[in-house]
Amino acid sequence: MSLWTVLREWGRIGVTGFGGPPAHIRLLRQLCVERKQWLDAREFEDAIAVCNLMPGPASTQLAIFCAWRLRGRAGALVGGAGFIVPGLIMILALSVLFLEGSPPLAVLGAGAGAGGAVPAVAVAAGASLAVPSWRNRSNTVRWLCFLAAGLAAAATIGPWLVFVLLACGAVELAIRTAGARRAKEDGPPGHPEEPGEKVRGLAAAPLALTWAVGGGVLASVAWVAFKVGGLSFGGGFVIIPLMQADAVGHYHWMTGAQFLNAVALGQVTPGPVVQTVAVVGYAAAGIAGGLLASAVAFAPSFAFVLLGGRHFDRIRGDQRARAFLDGAGPAAIGAIFGSAITLTREIGHPWQYLVLAGALALLFPLRRGVVLTLLAAAAVGVAVALAAGTVSP
Repeated sequence: MSLWTVLREWGRIGVTGFGGPPAHIRLLRQLCVERKQWLDAREFEDAIAVCNLMPGPASTQLAIFCAWRLRGRAGALVGGAGFIVPGLIMILALSVLFLEGSPPLAVLGAGAGAGGAVPAVAVAAGASLAVPSWRNRSNTVRWLCFLAAGLAAAATIGPWLVFVLLACGAVELAIRTAGARRAKEDGPPGHPEEPGEKVRGLAAAPLALTWAVGGGVLASVAWVAFKVGGLSFGGGFVIIPLMQADAVGHYHWMTGAQFLNAVALGQVTPGPVVQTVAVVGYAAAGIAGGLLASAVAFAPSFAFVLLGGRHFDRIRGDQRARAFLDGAGPAAIGAIFGSAITLTREIGHPWQYLVLAGALALLFPLRRGVVLTLLAAAAVGVAVALAAGTVSP
């Protein structure tokens, strides 16, 4: 298979992949398993399982892995770029429109309307992950404790959320390890060097280079992006409290209303939801900041596959990785629910609460999609702004 074929097919998914990780996985399965039969169904499902065990955007890692499986490292780089770049171009173009200067009234209305619906999207994202996680829980009390810890951390100490996620994973791992030792006196066999150490080194390279060369704002952007891409578990929305605390509360790169717009843009553009970090980077340092944020956020995903792809079979069967995720996973789901609280605090206009209620109705009783819900909310915002002559009637 030629690299051009990889670029064309993965680029098509990057352009048409609206709807977040479920849509991306469906499109990749249709391409690689059903239509072209490049991969068998078992290998594809195993790849999904391993990507869910790793930090960062799972659907992006899956896209890179499938391309790596077909054309090696060159295929991974080309396929990953094809999957990521179309959405990045779109979201940076929209960032210029929404964040630069004085946007037209209709644009302000669209942003305010979509922003009002964003907390509902966060609740829906958390609910979609909570049900399967609850069914697969190993211990009910610990699962609830981890969920509560993540929720509380996201709602109160956003910048430190990543340490709470890691701590929950470490606690579950320690409990499982102690139980295994009691059950089996024989020590575990020695393992060769895990690819994780090399992966972390490669993933951190863009961060270190930025710190050395750019410093200042760019170094801060790189650090925020690295936390998003290399230290977050549980899907795209767990990054929201991490970014919000830094972008709005700590560095003051954007207002709360602008951050709501950023989240909405990440949902209505194709490709990975993690692209939201590019909007934050743009708010901090223009186009250069947006490109840097995206490069740093996605570097760990490329590193995990390029250096660890051949170990995916072993990673899936690693009980330590599963135990860690059984602790970090519920905490990440709680963090997604907690992000709904912090996002609701950023709503600044009374009519946005009505939009929020309508979005909850669309997403839950009516079971409409996220993109349709946000577009409907944006349309309401445009109507309100044009009718009242302001977004604050």
